[in-house]
Amino acid sequence: MYLSSPPFSVRTTCPYCGVGCGVSATPMPDGAIRIAGDTSHPANFGKLCVKGSALGETVSLNGRLLHPQVRGPEGLQQVSWDDALQKVADGWSRTIAEYGPDAVALYVSGQLLTEDYYIANKLMKGYVGSANIDTNSRLCMSSAVAGHKRSFGEDLVPGCYDDLDQADMVVLVGSNTAWCHPILFQRIAKAKEARPELKLVVIDPRRTATCELADLHLPVKPGTDVWLFNGLLCYLALHGFVDERFVAEHTNGLFDALTAARTDCADPATVAKICRIDQRDLLEFYQRFAATTKVVTAFSQGVNQSSAGTDKVNSIINCHLVCGRIGQPGMGPFSLTGQPNAMGGREVGGLANMLAAHMELDNLVHRDTVQTFWDSPKIASKPGLKAVDLFRAIEDGKVKAVWIIATNPMVSMPDASQVQRALEKCPLVVVSDISQHTDTNAFGHVLLPALGWGEKDGTVTNSERRISRQRAFLPAPGEARADWKALCQVAQRLGYDGFDFDSPQQIFDEHARLSTYRNEGATARFFTLTGLEGLSAQQYDQLDPVQWPLGQARLFEDGRFAHADGRARFIATVPRAPVHAVSEDYPLVLNTGRVRDQWHTMTRTGKSARLADHVPESFVDIHPQDALLYSVREGELARVATPWGAMVARVQHGGGIARGTIFVPIHWNKQTASDARVGPLVNPVVDPVSGEPEFKHTPARVEQFRVNWHGFVLSRRELDLERVAHWTRIQGKDFARYELAGRNTITEYTAWARRLLQVDDEQADWLEYEDRSAGLYRAVHLVDDRIDQCVFLSPRPDLPSRAWLASLFAHEQLPPADRVGLLLGQPIEKGADTGPTVCSCFGVGRNTICETIRSQKLDSVAQVTACLKAGGNCGSCVPEIKKLLVETRAEQLA
Repeated sequence: MYLSSPPFSVRTTCPYCGVGCGVSATPMPDGAIRIAGDTSHPANFGKLCVKGSALGETVSLNGRLLHPQVRGPEGLQQVSWDDALQKVADGWSRTIAEYGPDAVALYVSGQLLTEDYYIANKLMKGYVGSANIDTNSRLCMSSAVAGHKRSFGEDLVPGCYDDLDQADMVVLVGSNTAWCHPILFQRIAKAKEARPELKLVVIDPRRTATCELADLHLPVKPGTDVWLFNGLLCYLALHGFVDERFVAEHTNGLFDALTAARTDCADPATVAKICRIDQRDLLEFYQRFAATTKVVTAFSQGVNQSSAGTDKVNSIINCHLVCGRIGQPGMGPFSLTGQPNAMGGREVGGLANMLAAHMELDNLVHRDTVQTFWDSPKIASKPGLKAVDLFRAIEDGKVKAVWIIATNPMVSMPDASQVQRALEKCPLVVVSDISQHTDTNAFGHVLLPALGWGEKDGTVTNSERRISRQRAFLPAPGEARADWKALCQVAQRLGYDGFDFDSPQQIFDEHARLSTYRNEGATARFFTLTGLEGLSAQQYDQLDPVQWPLGQARLFEDGRFAHADGRARFIATVPRAPVHAVSEDYPLVLNTGRVRDQWHTMTRTGKSARLADHVPESFVDIHPQDALLYSVREGELARVATPWGAMVARVQHGGGIARGTIFVPIHWNKQTASDARVGPLVNPVVDPVSGEPEFKHTPARVEQFRVNWHGFVLSRRELDLERVAHWTRIQGKDFARYELAGRNTITEYTAWARRLLQVDDEQADWLEYEDRSAGLYRAVHLVDDRIDQCVFLSPRPDLPSRAWLASLFAHEQLPPADRVGLLLGQPIEKGADTGPTVCSCFGVGRNTICETIRSQKLDSVAQVTACLKAGGNCGSCVPEIKKLLVETRAEQLA
């Protein structure tokens, strides 16, 4: 329990996606945290998605790293902060003295607050004198950064969320917005409901939940976005939609951009063939875009995570520049940021090729400006190592000390087996984290306990340039410290001045003052926090969400851009295919991404039982014909292999995948599954400009993963699963669920089950059912008439409902009817099995929804919501409810 004081509410900001929703958090006397949307926050106006709504379920101290630890001959040992920090400082000092400043590195995260990020960047670039600081934002948003800089002269997002309300056409490219940015998607849905004439176009190789609202879905061949938008540029030029005045007065480079585009993309028939889409659909998109002045083109990881990601971004921007559709209400290209503070990290120079305050490492005047302001002994003079190159340099022995903060590269990096080799060889690996057990922590020589959401204090910047406060409402647990403080204390031990900060407010003030320092003439930047310098501690604490520059919702309204001549640049984008093509051995294209209710590597969301219900296991989504071709069946396990690695996942036919492609989610790790990490499979090729990896296109194959039995366990105790061939752990309410599969032959079921469940007492209350001929086995362990554990086995994967069994764990005493039902493998009482979760916000299952549709004769989502609340909060489940309405009506008509 954290607190016993009376309830009080704190306004803070959600730590998940880049929407940056405001949250009202209220610690309750019993230790629970009541979560609600902040109705005054302009990003969400009180709405929260299911992940945000479940934040209160993720702040327990279970699994937390609470004390500094140092690895010795006998493993990790708890030490004092002084000893841990001194070990880090001594290691860095020796390494720098012997091998130079480029032999050390920081690898940080968009999960950091801006103040943490600022200190990390200042330490590396201004004091160590190396730019070897990169961030996991390199993996998701760096192509957008590079594209903005090429076109606009600075990493600038022109628009704001209000533009989604005011647009007459919204184009979503490479973004499953309904699942990955749910609050923005609901904003689009609300605008479309108010104005049905608003057109929504979705450009995505998969048919995702986002497509359910679309007027037009273009399922392009993976990697062909540049052809598509180059074709649009050609179409606009050919049909007279060039804003000649805007182009002449405010841009350069149209001739070269059009020349490059016309080489392959002037003919819509050719473009349609290359993109593998219907030519009529392509022309409909081109015609609608041309005829609609107010167009917002929002893009995310499907564009950025590519070896041509920067060109994809610029090909989109080119189409807005040619029509002059930028800087005004309801129009413009819009990068939807993946992480809560990827934008804040970019503001302070968190990437290896940037300086703080949007200044450039390769600009001598900028370097002098930053060094003078910091009064630092040196300044990095060349770009550092980007993420993929950084871990290669660690493996090669060029980088000998790395400090990893708030990220889990063993899961999130491409070619993650190479990351493992690097960390195994690195003489000093320091990890700052909130979790004791992560795939990365397993290789740490020093583990430093960090503050988590609800405990740390600072600012974040969302996708529309809005700075919001994350405020602490919980005390620091154990010996956990803020990341900025740990960084400052190591800097001081290294003998550096300039790190004597006592609060995040002081750091923010320095950050704000640097943004305005020499911000004129040759060093003028659009990025400025003018008006936020000199905030007192009270003013900082009370800071309302605010966009930069203050008072400017949109940039470029006057047609002035950040290049020295004030003009935007058209970028010639020559289309090129992904680096690694499919082959006879690897005939499928592997695409990776997120699922609705989980976040990154699940160290936070994995604690919530309701977030685990929607998609409990990793899966490989494959077209049914491909599944038939490669002899894998829906519901069974399959091995997915690429030239870089392999994994095992459950086969699924989601209905939205094209032939020749597969999709695997990114979230599972070694703590949650035996062999479900997709990172080791992803090819390590990167965009030559941004350094962003190609997560959306890796050649792969799918093959059978043969097992002799399938099973699952629900248990109030943790299990040792070392001898089980395949397993996944799913958090339940007051229990853990384990999905199992084995390649061994079980001859004595009772002995095997008791050993697995660690039930040694022969007098234990043990119920079981066995059918040897069918290979079925069920056993239940009761303690004081309360279900403690149960195990179900079958040679087939279609086992009894987990939802019904999970509900039995809420009973203090197991009802007699359920004792019988457990042995039968199904509930006696009708309606007890609610089915797999559809609406996580209100815990409504598939069976409940379908039965209500049938019995009440419902024919709309609104009616379902009125009866069951499902779909009435964040709306992420609305596409699934629509699907159930269609399927249930079809069943009734059959």
